[in-house]
Amino acid sequence: MSMATRKIIHCDCDCFYAAVEMRDDPSLRGRPLAVGGRAETRGVIATCNYEARAFGVHSAMPTARALQLCPRLILLPPDFERYRAASQRILAIYREYTALVEPLSLDEAYLDVSGVDHCRGSATLMAEEIRARIRDQVGITASAGIAPNKFIAKVASDWNKPDGQFVVRPQDVDAFVAALPVNKIFGVGKVTAAKLNRLGVHTCGDLRGWSVADLTREFGSFGASLHQLCRGIDERAVQPDRIRKSLSVETTYTPDLHDLAACRAALRALLEDFHRRFERVRDRPPVHKAFVKVRFSDFSRTTAECLSSAPDEAVWLRLLGEAHARKALPVRLLGVGVRFGEHADSPAAKLQGSLFEAG
Repeated sequence: MSMATRKIIHCDCDCFYAAVEMRDDPSLRGRPLAVGGRAETRGVIATCNYEARAFGVHSAMPTARALQLCPRLILLPPDFERYRAASQRILAIYREYTALVEPLSLDEAYLDVSGVDHCRGSATLMAEEIRARIRDQVGITASAGIAPNKFIAKVASDWNKPDGQFVVRPQDVDAFVAALPVNKIFGVGKVTAAKLNRLGVHTCGDLRGWSVADLTREFGSFGASLHQLCRGIDERAVQPDRIRKSLSVETTYTPDLHDLAACRAALRALLEDFHRRFERVRDRPPVHKAFVKVRFSDFSRTTAECLSSAPDEAVWLRLLGEAHARKALPVRLLGVGVRFGEHADSPAAKLQGSLFEAG
């Protein structure tokens, strides 16, 4: 299907955890509110409402820092059972419009509505109707982006937050993407954005002057993706039955972490982020392995992993020591994660079981 005929909606609930808390306790409305870990346990903010954001509080910020910025911040622990219940109701609404729904987490999803008859086939009207139903039936608000592909739809969903939507028509894609800052490109984090800026690249339009060869030389295999995305090209399909094989988080440090003790201290913030994301994964398969990834100051990389049935801080600390000992250099990047196995009732798991039971 050509980009001109694809219709992708990216729906993203507004400050989801905080929105559910305000829905269930209206006295919280209008007051700075965050959901996250406690400051004394080096917790981080999972999400916060717009009143808290006015003080500079944002997700992934250490809770201690958030409380410095906003001393009157109301901090609540996450209640994932309620968040999952709200998420299931929202997904049920999406699936009334299309079977092609790809959840990314509890609070966001892609919908491919190409060829769908609802609302006379208008993706814009479908997004408006879906958002109205979420507001009326679930009691929170959502924003949406409508575009010919996933990359642009996700960017567009952030354009008129909160409780808004934005459409990028096929004929507007080129100009829309050309003006985007490079940090809006899927996969470009703070470190890559900073490197691009140092190279004189600030917008996708700037990036279009670089050849695939030049981008590959500077950014490795990611260079080819940069070359495509800065032109608004994204052929990824919405995948409703995507099987997650792993989950991980990582951070690049400036300056480098100079020894193992510094790495162990930095690991705790990573684990907070990991557990927050782990709880948001729907229908996750069983954990099969744990791993730690390290990139040293000389840019060499190593990964240590072992069998593990659940996220376990002690296991990750042991793997960190094992990985760090391989070079014992300063560390510029740390990552932690798990690899998933098969669900017990999956075809692959059943086949594996039958092989072990044979004979």
